[in-house]
Amino acid sequence: MPQIRVLGRRTSVNVQKVMWIAAEIGLEVERLDIGGAFGGNDTPEYLAKNPNGLIPTLEDGDVVLWESNAIVRYLAEKYGGAPWFPESVAERGIAGQWMDWYLTSLHPHMTTVFWQLIRTAADDRNHEAIATASAQAARFYGMLDQHLADSDFILGDQPGMADIPVGSAAYRWFTLDVERPSMPNVEAWFDRLMARQAYQDHVVMELT
Repeated sequence: MPQIRVLGRRTSVNVQKVMWIAAEIGLEVERLDIGGAFGGNDTPEYLAKNPNGLIPTLEDGDVVLWESNAIVRYLAEKYGGAPWFPESVAERGIAGQWMDWYLTSLHPHMTTVFWQLIRTAADDRNHEAIATASAQAARFYGMLDQHLADSDFILGDQPGMADIPVGSAAYRWFTLDVERPSMPNVEAWFDRLMARQAYQDHVVMELT
C-alpha cells in the first residue's frame, strides 16, 4: 500500500473529518502541519496539488484529492466498506445528501459563530452576527434532531460517512458559548460520537 499523507493542521475541522474517518477504518496516515500558523498552503508546490490553497489535501500514491467531503467518501469507499461506505446506492445517496447539507446549510453559520467567538478579539465581536448565525445553526440542528428521532446515527444503528461532517462540527456546537435549544436526539447522538476513541483522538481538542 502506498504511503497516505494528509496535508493540513489538526485543528482544522476539515482535516478532522479526514483524520477521524481514517482512524475509524483503521487506516494509517501521515499528517503534515500545513495551513494556519504553519503556513505552507500558498507555496507553488502546494498549489500545484490543491489550487484552492486550502486544507486538507490527500496524497494516496498517484491520487491527489482536495475537498474534505470528497476525501471522506474516497477513503470510506476504497479502504473502509460498510458501514462507513454504505452498500446500497440509495444509502450512499442519502449519506451524500446529509454530507452536502452540512456544507451548504449548516457550515456557513457555524463558521460565523466560530470565527466570531474563537478568532475575533472580544471587543471586536459582532454580537448581532453571532446571535443570528447561532439561531440559524440551531434551526438546522433541529432538522437533524427530527431525523435522529428513530435512529442512533444518520443512516441507522451504526455510524457511517454521513455522520462525519456534521459530527465534526457538533463538537464545536456543544463547546462554543452559544444558546442551544434542547435537542435530545442530537445530544444523544453527540454522546455516542464522544464515546468513540477515534472521535476523541481527532475531533475533541482545544478550539483555536
